[in-house]
Parts: sequence; structure tokens; C-alpha cells
Amino acid sequence: MKILAIDTSNKPLSVAVMDNDQLLAQTTLTTHRKHAEFLMPVIEDLVKKSDLAPADLDRVVVADGPGSYTGIRMAVTAAKTIASTLGIELVTVSSLLNLALNVQKDNVLINPIFDGRNQNMFTGLYRWNDGEIETVISDQHINLEKWLHLIAEYDQQIVIIGDTDSFENDMRSALHSRLVVGQSLEGIPSAAKLGQYGLSQSPVSNVDAVVPRYLRLTKAEADWKKLHPNEDTHNYVEKV
Repeated sequence: MKILAIDTSNKPLSVAVMDNDQLLAQTTLTTHRKHAEFLMPVIEDLVKKSDLAPADLDRVVVADGPGSYTGIRMAVTAAKTIASTLGIELVTVSSLLNLALNVQKDNVLINPIFDGRNQNMFTGLYRWNDGEIETVISDQHINLEKWLHLIAEYDQQIVIIGDTDSFENDMRSALHSRLVVGQSLEGIPSAAKLGQYGLSQSPVSNVDAVVPRYLRLTKAEADWKKLHPNEDTHNYVEKV
């Protein structure tokens, strides 16, 4: 199976082309956020360098959030367009889970973090079990204090990766020696790992219905809800 994997959830852009679980080509850029400018040219370049044509692809695997509104929207839109145009399978994977794949260690809990500003974070808790990664606490947008309360009951070491700088000191004070700060490279998403993981996942049944997993309201939605506190709608802002 020929797979195209895409992750532009945050500042890094990572794209890979796989042949089953074998990496054919990968590009990861961390120096800019110009995903709209670079994403499609990178995809075209990697497919060509893999000696493939777009029609040779069988599946697209995309990190669908949470993360940057613009980054997630760009990746999901590109993945849906490619899947629909070529008539191929689409698999969506949590952006946080993709980051957690970088820490392949047993007997630890993996805590990927994206900075949500003002002591808020996008985060979840994962662990490896018999060679498979599993969710311990589901992805969410949450305040640091509330997150520390949630993870306080776990007595294993917790490895934090990603945007850890704003949270490390407070987490160290709460978790003490149980806190392990991951290596810097573990905080950069790998499209190759995303594609490898997506190989075993079931594709979505309806490509057109896929939307980014923002896990919080967009600014337009939040502003609208402030002005309309008694109205309940989930469709004010078109997601893709």
C-alpha cells in the first residue's frame, strides 16, 4: 500500500511517502509556518522522488488535530482533496497521538503537549501496551491546574513532550521525580511514524464529512456565543 502522510498541526510541517511500513521519502520543516505555501509543493516533490505518480497512492493519513487552527485546517483540506480527487482511502489520527509515537518506551505514561496559551494546553495521556499505543486520558483543551489534578492519581513516570517550556516548572512541582522531560526531537512530529501507524487504522467511511478536531471554539464561534448566550448551534463556522 502506497501511503501519503501529512502533519501540519503546529509550526513543524512533516510529509512522508510510504510503501506499507517502509519509508520512501520524508520532509520535515520547522523554520516557518507558511504551510499554505509549502505543503502542496512538498507533497508533489516527495511523490516524484519516490518514483510514484499521484494515481499510485492508495491512502492518505492526516493528523487532524488538535493544534493550530490554520495548520490543522490546511492539512485536513489537502488530505480530503487528494483522497476525493484520487478516490483513495483517508485515515485521520490525533496530532497528539502522533507526537506520542515518538516515545516508544514501556512502563511510562506519555504526555504530549501543545501550548494553548494562558496556562491552557491541548493534551492527552498515552501508553504502550503489548506493542500498541493506547489512550489513557482522551485529548482535550484544559487548564494546567485541572490537568495536574487528572494525572495526580497515576504513579508511573510521565514523559512530557512538545510545547513543554511554559508548563515544566509547575508540573515538576506537582510530580517531582515522576516527571521526565522528553528530548527536543521527540517534540517534533514525524510523518513517517504517522504513516506507519495509519497503515493499521480503518479509513473514514465518508471523506466529505471529515472536519478538523479543534477541541475548542474558534474565535468567531466564541465571539458569536458571547452575543447569543441562549442559542445552541454547532454549525456557525464552516470547518473546512
